[in-house]
Parts: sequence; C-alpha cells; structure tokens
Amino acid sequence: MKIAVVGTGYVGLVTGTCFAETGNHVTCVDIDVKKVEKLKSGKVTIYEPGLEVLFERNIKQGRLDFTTDLKEGIEGAEIIFLALPTPPGEDGSADLQYILKVAEDLGPILKSYAVIVDKSTVPVGTAEKVRQKIAENAKVDFDVVSNPEFLREGVAVDDFMKPDRVVIGTESEKAMKTMETLYSPLVRQGNPVIFMDEKSAELTKYAANSFLATKITFMNEIANLCELLGANVDAVRKGVGTDSRIGKRFLFAGIGYGGSCFPKDVQALSKSADDANYDFKILDAVMDINAKQKTKLIPKVKEYFNGDLSGKTIAVWGLAFKPYTDDIREAPALENIKALLEMGAKVKAYDPEAMDNVKEIMGDKITLCSNEYEALEGADVLLIVTEWPVFRTPDFDQLSEKLNNKVIFDGRNLYQIDNMKEKGFEYYSIGRGYNV
Repeated sequence: MKIAVVGTGYVGLVTGTCFAETGNHVTCVDIDVKKVEKLKSGKVTIYEPGLEVLFERNIKQGRLDFTTDLKEGIEGAEIIFLALPTPPGEDGSADLQYILKVAEDLGPILKSYAVIVDKSTVPVGTAEKVRQKIAENAKVDFDVVSNPEFLREGVAVDDFMKPDRVVIGTESEKAMKTMETLYSPLVRQGNPVIFMDEKSAELTKYAANSFLATKITFMNEIANLCELLGANVDAVRKGVGTDSRIGKRFLFAGIGYGGSCFPKDVQALSKSADDANYDFKILDAVMDINAKQKTKLIPKVKEYFNGDLSGKTIAVWGLAFKPYTDDIREAPALENIKALLEMGAKVKAYDPEAMDNVKEIMGDKITLCSNEYEALEGADVLLIVTEWPVFRTPDFDQLSEKLNNKVIFDGRNLYQIDNMKEKGFEYYSIGRGYNV
C-alpha cells in the first residue's frame, strides 16, 4: 500500500518505519527542513532501540522516504496518518492547531479517496473536527479514522510490530477494510483488531494511560504509607501483583512518572471531564500526588545535610524519564535538579542517552559526565533517578572510593537493603524503611 505519515516525531517515525518494514511504501512529511535532510541522509532523529536497523533497511530498499512538501508526500496515498504534536495548553487541554492546520491543507490537494488517520493522541470529538476541516475544500470522498497509538518508549518497535491490540475508530465499512488490510501482517497470531466508533477510540487512549498512571500513583501512595508503618513496599507489591485481577506491571514504587504520554493524557482527560461538567476526582488526585512524588527524596537529602546544601555536590544518575529513551519531557530528574540548584547545591549528572537534550535546556548549570563513575568524583552523595540497567549492578568499591560519603538516595529501589547494609552504605529508598 502507499502510505503517507505527516509528522516525523516519535510516533510518526516509528509508525512510518514499521509500516515500511511490512512491505508498504511510506512517505513521511515534516516542515522541519533540517530534520528531513537528516532523515534523508539515513540518520535517525530519535533514540529508540531497534529502530535504526529497520530505518536503514527500508531506506536502502526504497520503501521509506521523506519530504517537506505535503502535496508531494500524499500523492497516491491510500492512507494518510496524522502524527502531529498535541501539546497541553495552560488549562491541560490538547492543542489541536497542528492537526487542524494539516487537515485544512489536505482538503484542496486530495486527488482520490483516502483514509485520513488520527494517530496522535487527541480528545473526544477530534475526528469530527478533522472531517469538517477537510470537507471545507475537498472535491473527493474520504474517511477520517481514529487509530490511537499504544507505544512505550524504549520498546516501541516491538509494541508496533507485535501489538497487544489495535484500536480503530470508524463506522465506514470501506475504511474498516482498508485498515484491516494494513494491520493484518501485525496481528497474524490472533491479537485483536478492535473496531468501534471514533469517539470511543479517542477516549480509549486517554482511559488506558490514565488508568496506568493511577496504578503507578496508587502504589507510590502505598510506598509512602509503608514508610510510616514500617512495612516494605517490595513485599506488598509481590503480594498484590500476584492477584490475577491486578497483575504485576506498573506496581513498582518510585519518584513518579513522567514522559510525553502519561502527564499530558491525564491532564487532557481531566480537562475533557471538566468541559463535560464532571468532577473526575481520581485524576485530580493522581496529578497532585505525582507532582509531589517526583521530589520525594529531596527533603531526605536536605535533612541529611542538616538543612544546608550550600556548596554540596550531588551526583545524579539518570536524566531521561525512563530507561531506553532520550526523552526528558516531564522527567523527575529535572524537578530534582531544579530543587537541588535552588538550595545551593552543585550537580554532576550522567545518563546513557539523554544528556544532549538536558544540555539544550540547562546549559552549564550542571556538570554532565562521560560515565556514571565520573559523576561520583568529589560528590557528597548519590541520587538515583532513572533505572537504567547500567546502574543496577555498579562497582560498589568505586562508589565507596569516589563518594565523599557512602550515602545513596535511590528513587527507583534498585538495590536490596540487606546488601547495602553489608556494604556499609547509608541507603534511602522509597517505601522500604528510612535508611540503614
């Protein structure tokens, strides 16, 4: 099939590359000239494990190309994906200006029937707005479909190529058949393609992410209660997670969630509820608790230094909001670093992938190091923010040697308390006791 993908951000590039991998010819469109030139030259513009191999293969075999010209990009396309940003406004609502502008531009340049697919995460009613914008100047038939993505950064290629389910919102039989044909190579093992109306599909994405954010937040609240009661959140997690009605995933306590999806989607669903005059109290609580949880360890750091961090150096391991990505949007690390700097501390940080992105926004306010052990040199304590695998089994002898104090504040509960006690570290974690 001939496919166009408008937008080459995280969702657009993964979508375009993976559909090319299943034999389609895909043209990706973006207004960013420098980005398009870089993509044309064979360079991936995001970090995502496994993407680069597929990207290079499909460019080489002529199934994946790029352009800044929307008319050229959609020429002959049977399906046109809109994978454009929907950033949150000040009131939490999703900003649809980019999607609606492209929809307006599509109308007069459509030459034959096409399925227009909202791939971006959008509020209920967006498909109808897109339909209206296109229809203002369209001279041919078209359908608008809602097809939300469920990609986890760090495993997005696997999620796309082996989806748990595919949600497609449309009431058009013609569009259903087109989308079913497109996705058939990805669901050969029987994972469902779920058809529903557009509004239900739009709401499904927000509901899924908001539920997972709520699950994380609930477990963080349990962890906070564990600290007060003397319980161990790891034991509680195992006892809860083995209940088949609950499941094991998204139950790990820590210093909150971040990224491009959960914060934005919870805000947007809350705003949709407000617009419908519904008081969605759970979502309000989730947002409030998560905001506080991100800096949960800062008071403990402050207490350790008797309230004065002036001139102290804090080593920070992890800057991305989660491992296997360079994404720092809503990352807890940024909130922690901001708090430390405001209290007069110096910060030395390391992350395997996200340091360039942090450099762009923080400049020389912090010291970025070439590896995790360099960050420890001259540091008074260590703060762990992101659970990269490289941090899970460090050389503790080097930690002892390089840190001025054998003190670790662990926001991701990477180490066993008994093991840290044996090694002589003062160890602060989440929901497993104050220190040892």
